[in-house]
Amino acid sequence: MRRCLRFVHFARCLSLQTQSLGNPQPRNSANLPRQSKWRKRSSKISKNRTSKKTTSDAEIVKHNIAITSYMRNGQCELALHLFRTMPRRSSVTWNALISGYISNDRFESAKKVFYEMPHRDLYSWNVMIGGYVRNRDFGGARKLFEEMPDRDVVSWNTLLSGYSQNGYVNEAREVFDRMPEKNSISWNAILAAYVQNGKIEDARRLFESKFDWEVVSWNCLMGGYVKKKWLSDAREIFDRMPERDVVSWNTMISAYAQNGELMEANRLFEEMPTRDVFSWTTMVSAFVQSEMLDEARKIFNKMPEKNEVSWNAMIAGYVQNKKIDIAKEFFEAMPSRNISSWNTMITGYAQNGNMFEARSLFDTMPRRDCISWSAIIAGYSQTGNSEEALRCFAEMKRAGERINRSAFTCTLSICGDIAALELGKQVHGRLLKAGYENGCFVGNALLAMYCKCGTIDEAYAVFESMNEKDVVSWNTMINGYARHGFGKEALTLFNSMRISGTKPDNVTMELETCEWKLNSIDTFFIRIVGYTWKDGRSLGSKASKRSNRLSAKGSAPGNFFVNGTG
Repeated sequence: MRRCLRFVHFARCLSLQTQSLGNPQPRNSANLPRQSKWRKRSSKISKNRTSKKTTSDAEIVKHNIAITSYMRNGQCELALHLFRTMPRRSSVTWNALISGYISNDRFESAKKVFYEMPHRDLYSWNVMIGGYVRNRDFGGARKLFEEMPDRDVVSWNTLLSGYSQNGYVNEAREVFDRMPEKNSISWNAILAAYVQNGKIEDARRLFESKFDWEVVSWNCLMGGYVKKKWLSDAREIFDRMPERDVVSWNTMISAYAQNGELMEANRLFEEMPTRDVFSWTTMVSAFVQSEMLDEARKIFNKMPEKNEVSWNAMIAGYVQNKKIDIAKEFFEAMPSRNISSWNTMITGYAQNGNMFEARSLFDTMPRRDCISWSAIIAGYSQTGNSEEALRCFAEMKRAGERINRSAFTCTLSICGDIAALELGKQVHGRLLKAGYENGCFVGNALLAMYCKCGTIDEAYAVFESMNEKDVVSWNTMINGYARHGFGKEALTLFNSMRISGTKPDNVTMELETCEWKLNSIDTFFIRIVGYTWKDGRSLGSKASKRSNRLSAKGSAPGNFFVNGTG
């Protein structure tokens, strides 16, 4: 009986448990609506959080693209403003700002962002090293490189290429030797370092130590030999190349053309499997420079595609050979002209004295540069129209055009010819600001202007300030002294010229109306023309005759031409 009651109780409990599992009831059924509501809200919050996170990632990507775009367009402030307003940033965001600042030459801003970056990746370090290299701060680049926690081949190549491209060959080699892993960029960088710095033998040894060079590497070594004008060595490399590209052929053809071996250049040109516009233009220019205009024209007519360089080469060739009418035909046939085309024609007309056509082209050209202005000023100067030349110089200044050496020298020459000292001084002041005063070309023109205007002290001050002096500088100053009666100073300067090692040319000096007294004797006149210097001693025939004539008259001391002057 007792067992039976236990069994009934167990059966009832099992039945209740089964019902509970099949249709579970909460302990407190009154809380059911509240719990159901909470579950729904919890599910909604979870979904919103996932959605917000996804949206945030998409926003970061969108902002990164915008920052990169701003930086590419030079809008650094807009990029920075967007960066600052971003609630979340990725490493890509930081790197976009850093690389953008570097590409816009705001390296200090890039450094500031780099050091504020919470977590730098390898790209961040590499970009900054590139920034230091771009700014030629190799001390900073090396310091940062040594601080890097990790490096890849890009890190090594960035520093190596920086040293290579800026002439630090030893430093480049040291980095190259330390590299744990090298790729083709590494090998080409050290090869280029040797070639660009004239260490062609070191480049050759490096080249022979490796067998699987790319065609660009062969071209680099061949270009090094071409630069030194070692054409036989360059040709040996060319002949050994397992494969050649159009650059290989063009390099060799250009080398032969530039060194006067035109037939060999033409032979290679005919053998080329494929030619580009540079190949054709090289041959056209080579024939033009050799004044073989008929051959140049044949090549030009065969060109499948002509560019402005080839058209301009033909125009320049005919201009130089004073065939201005044919040059005009080419000029008018050009599908599109650049400023060089216009300048060449203006120069051609000016050199031929046809200033009407030169000025007509000058007035109608769509854009002018300093060469255009210089050509028209020189043309007026050479044809004796000083007034119009000076007017053009004044217009050039008003137009805000950069005044080049040619414009300065032409204007100074005019000032000397018409003795316009004050204007000459104004031009002198402008060229000082432009930084042109030290070179021979401008310095000689300035010297001649002061001499012609009779301000010898000013002329000598310019002469003394010249960092470089050539025979024209010495001749101009000696002539200046002689023309204005400073005979002793002229002869003293002539002696200084000899001591300086400058050899007089065939028309070394002209001492005109030069009067000076020797031992209180009568004054006498000396003129030395056509002075020829041979082995530092012999006089030209005119100077010798003049010396003999003066000696015969007793007007010149017998020992006047001494110590290599007679």
